[in-house]
Amino acid sequence: MKLNLKNSVAFFDLEATGINISTDRIVEISIVKVKPDGGQEIYTKKINPTIPIPLESSLIHGIYDKDVKDEQTFKDLAKDIYQFIGQSDLAGFNVLKYDIPLLVEEFLRAGIEFDLDKRNLLDAQKIFFMMEKRNLTSAYKFYCGQALENAHSAEADTLATLDVFKAQIERYQGEEMEDLQGNKLGVIENDMKKLHDLLNEKMVDLAGRFVFNNDGVEVFNFGKQKGTPVSQVLKDEPGYYDWMMRGDFPLDTKRKLTQIKLRGFNM
Repeated sequence: MKLNLKNSVAFFDLEATGINISTDRIVEISIVKVKPDGGQEIYTKKINPTIPIPLESSLIHGIYDKDVKDEQTFKDLAKDIYQFIGQSDLAGFNVLKYDIPLLVEEFLRAGIEFDLDKRNLLDAQKIFFMMEKRNLTSAYKFYCGQALENAHSAEADTLATLDVFKAQIERYQGEEMEDLQGNKLGVIENDMKKLHDLLNEKMVDLAGRFVFNNDGVEVFNFGKQKGTPVSQVLKDEPGYYDWMMRGDFPLDTKRKLTQIKLRGFNM
């Protein structure tokens, strides 16, 4: 089926040195940009992460240090990648918890402010888990009726995710979506903004350190302050801000924390 798009959507997949958003680096990126007229553009690059790739990671995605030693770094490619994505919405498989935070972190390290506020963020895995309660290979088999060849190749995974996403919209259009606790979130439609709202209702920062509560207030989502409004903690314990800014938190989390703090000064 053809997706009902107002903006282009960049489906993408990353292979990396590991899963720590703050310290790991991208070793391969593949982007399939789908345009409102149905046209597609593909951008695939191996990337020199500037740090060693652990063997356990190489065994998963098949990319070793020797494969990327002569490739450009993300900083070298950042402007090209940024321009290729343009103002597109972002989509992929497990992108909300991993690929988008890691991509934003790499852009920030390269000195590029990659704004997400006006983009729809679409995660085929989240739809899959909510509607069928399983990985990309299983999703591809379930929705597309085929075995996924070359799994963990960034381009194969990205193209498979696009097929899965389109099949999900076709299959679930008009059905009610529920979260894992059974709360009704809304109806699935072939509309990227409405899907974004369904999938990211409570998201504040990409790492999930802060979330919106039922009153739409940003609250902590970890540690002893879990459930407490961020603005209240910053007011009552000013040192908490400095502790987080010095800590091993993603740059995006620190950016959101600073925005909330500055907003408090202006109230």
